Amino acid sequence: MSQIKVGDSIPAMKLMRSTAEGPKEITTDELFKGKKVALFAVPGAFTPTCSAKHLPGYVENAAALKAKGVDSIVCMAVNDVFVMGAWGKAGGVGDDIIMVADGSAALTKAMGLELDLVARGMGVRAQRFAMVVDDGKVTTLNIEAPGDFKVSSAEAILAAL
Repeated sequence: MSQIKVGDSIPAMKLMRSTAEGPKEITTDELFKGKKVALFAVPGAFTPTCSAKHLPGYVENAAALKAKGVDSIVCMAVNDVFVMGAWGKAGGVGDDIIMVADGSAALTKAMGLELDLVARGMGVRAQRFAMVVDDGKVTTLNIEAPGDFKVSSAEAILAAL
């Protein structure tokens, strides 16, 4: 697929969510249908920029995002559900952020947002991006240039709302 763009719908897929009861399957319909969602993706849980800046920014700004009409905040990475659960605990996300695993990069690839890090020993990952999804349709899409952290921050999404 070509890269997803504003106005496109999120593809129908199944992801894994870390919950207090353990891993649970969750569909993109369950995540996005009838809701306004801030979705951000990182190249990898526990990686430097992702752990020091990206996730903490959404934790710190969760109330501000919800005050601007966001129903839920979703963090996605091409990691397994156990890693995403551990990263969420380490990052103190509580109930503010839904941590989802796109373990095989199926959704990431369906949206055309994959990042090939095979040469660096990390496999195929998600590009760093953030989007606002309103009832399943992308209304804002901010994709980072490789190595950057500017347009996908919580502050950038707040400014776009």
